[in-house]
This record gives sequence, structure tokens and C-alpha cells, in this order.
Amino acid sequence: MLKIHQLFLRTYVIIFVLIFLCISFATYFWSKNIYMNQIETNLSQNIDSLSLLLHNINDIEKIAKEFKKRTKLRITIINKDGVVIAESDRDKNKMGNHKNRYEIIHAKYDGIGKIIRFSKTLDRELLYVAKKVKVKNKIYYIRLADYTDKIQKNFIKLSLHVIAIITLFLIIAFITTYFISIKIKNETDAILKYLIDLSDKKINYEISSSYTQEFDKIAKLLNKVAQKLSKKERQKAKQTAKLKLANRQKDEIISAISHEFKNPIAIISGYSETLLSDKDLPEGMKEKFLNKIQSNGNKMTQIIDKLRLTLKLEEGKQQTTFTNCSMKDMCQRVISDLKDKYKDYEVNIIGEDVKLHVDETLMEMALTNLIENALKYSENDVIVKLSDGYISIIDKGIGIEEKELSKINKKFYRISKNGWNNSLGLGLFIVHSILSLHNFKLEVKSKIHEGSEFIIKY
Repeated sequence: MLKIHQLFLRTYVIIFVLIFLCISFATYFWSKNIYMNQIETNLSQNIDSLSLLLHNINDIEKIAKEFKKRTKLRITIINKDGVVIAESDRDKNKMGNHKNRYEIIHAKYDGIGKIIRFSKTLDRELLYVAKKVKVKNKIYYIRLADYTDKIQKNFIKLSLHVIAIITLFLIIAFITTYFISIKIKNETDAILKYLIDLSDKKINYEISSSYTQEFDKIAKLLNKVAQKLSKKERQKAKQTAKLKLANRQKDEIISAISHEFKNPIAIISGYSETLLSDKDLPEGMKEKFLNKIQSNGNKMTQIIDKLRLTLKLEEGKQQTTFTNCSMKDMCQRVISDLKDKYKDYEVNIIGEDVKLHVDETLMEMALTNLIENALKYSENDVIVKLSDGYISIIDKGIGIEEKELSKINKKFYRISKNGWNNSLGLGLFIVHSILSLHNFKLEVKSKIHEGSEFIIKY
């Protein structure tokens, strides 16, 4: 398969040869026809000139000889009966009657006759032109003849000049076309290389062309295609990264859920086996074991409820009932519920009471998550600050790195160093979702090793 410039060049060479041959043949026959017509016209004009001389000079033989010297043409003068009365190239007495000659017959009836005929006398081919003239009331036929080999020689010379000019023109056109084909080759090679680099995803440059509008448009379109492909590749890379992150998070979630369920299940299983295998177990011990089983069963229920709540909040299916609630009373209830679990820390409420129009159950759940997180990671007492514009929960714990602050509200997100919020990474996501239902906002301020402040703005 040929390249485009090779195909272009080969096609041009074939067209060049065909045009050259056609023009050469056409020029040959066209110029030959014109040249022969010109010769015939010249012979006719010479006959007219000779007839004028015959009006003034009586010696016809002498006129024919002198005219021969000047024109180098064969001259024959014939009377109306076909008898040769003057001949420039041979003895007229040895010539036969000419009244039946083709050119004489045509001259007799048409005024002029012409023919190309081989002369046995001269052993050469000649072009004969005969014309009927009237001199001193007598009819004569003046015939002039030129040798065709001389005509052919002059014609070939003329044709060669014409063909040479046409050939020169075609060669110039061929050279111009050749350089155009080279330029097209360079343009197509550049486009081909660009496409190869594009397919290999090695494009870090733009292609340009100022040779033709078509190549310029192709270059611009290729640049646009490259930009779109590059954009898609970047999007694909981002999507791949997201999928990898999602898969990693999924594995972590499965691991977290497994871990959360593993301990309660192990406790329930262990105590259940003990109860089943030891029939003589004291009643007090049995009651203690059953309480442990119930406690861990409740813990598993809470985990499941938390997961279900997360899905409802995410899908916007959680039903809400808004009432005017005292935030101070709500915080005191939360603190009371957490006191048994975190006996070594105190939670102090400061500021005046604030009443908000909220869903009591959900809002209490949000406060529980925030206060419990503060207790879990604080090294001193926790402060709950109430004001007209916000509720703030302040701890003096390990703090959160700045790069983690923008991510902690995401579902299942856990800070790698401390498993922030809880082991499932749902706490702050639930808080954030609940506050969004109330058109509240959660703002987090934190410094490493100094503590954190979670602010509910309403």
C-alpha cells in the first residue's frame, strides 16, 4: 500500500505522461494542418503574384525560370487544353497533357485545386496547388509545387519547438507538484506520528499546520481530540483512584463491622455455652451471665440501629418531629446517661439555657455522639458551652490533624491514628446529617495535643 504522497506523485506522473502524449499528438496534427494550410495559402499567393507578371511580360518561359530562382518552387504553366507551355524543373516537351490531372480539373471547375502526389519524374513527393487565371483574355492554369520532405522538415522543426515549450511547462509543473507532494508527505507524517503518540498516550504537545486550510483544520481537530482524551484519562484516573479508595474503605468497613460484632458475639457465645454445659451453676452467677448476654445483645442492636439510621439519613427517609426543647435539659440527660461509662471525667455546662425547635430524639443523639467523643479522647474535664448562636463541646484531648478535619464528616471515615468518632466511623457522619436536617452547621476547631472544639451553629 502506497503512502499518500507516493500515490499523489505516481498519479501525477501517469497524468503527466498521458497529457504529454495527447498534447504531442494533438500539437503534431494541429500544427501540421495549420502549417499545410499556410503553405497552400503561400503557394496561392505566389500564383497570384506570378499571374500579374504574365500580364506585363510576354516571355512566359523566362518568367517561370526567374520565379523559380526567387521562390525555390516548381512552376508549371498549362493552357486551357492541358498543354504545358512553361516548366521550371524539366523539359516541357517531354511532359504529357495535364488536363486530366486532379488539381487541374478542380482548378477548372472550382478556381483552385490542390493535391499531394509522388512525382515519378522527380522521384519526390510534392504538394501541388493549381489556380485558374485569365491573362490577356486567355485561360491558363498556373501550378506551383513544393517538396513535401522540405515541408515535413520545416514542420517537424516547428513541432519540436512547440513540444519543447509544452514539455518545459509540464516539467516546471512536475517539479512544483513534486515539492508539493514532499510538503504533503511531511504534513501527513506529522499527523501520523501525532496519532501514534495519541494512541500510545504519549501526547504532551500540540500539532500545528500552516500549509493548507484542510491540514490546519485537521491539526486543530486532533488537538481537541487529544485534549478530550487527556481529560477522559484524568477522569478515568480519578475514578480509578476513587474506586481503589472505596474498595479500601469497604474492606475497612467490613473489618470494622466484623470487629464490632466479634466481641459481643464471643461474649454471648461463651456465656451461653457455660450456662448450657454447667447445670449446677449458682443462681447469682446465672443471672450475672444472662445480664452480660443481654447487655451485649443490646450492644449489637445499637450497632445495627446506627447502621440503619445512617442509611435513612443518607436517603432522606428519616421521619422527624420538631418541638421546642431546652438544650440545657437535653445536655444534662446526655451527661447523666454517660456518667456511668466515663466515671473519671466531669462534663461542665456553662452559659444560659437555649430553647430550640428540634427533633428531640435526633438532637439528643447528635449531642450524645459529640459529648461521648469528647469524653473518649479528653485528658481533662469536658465543657459544654451554651449561647444564643451556638452550642460548643470542648475537650483537652489528643486533637485532630488539619488534613483530617475536612474528612471527618464522611461516612465510615476513621482517622488512622486513633479511630476517631468510633470504630465504624459513623458518629460524626450521623451528627452532620442530623444537623443538616435542622439546617444547623457543625464547625470543628482542633490542635494536635491541645484538644478540639465541636461547634453546633444554628
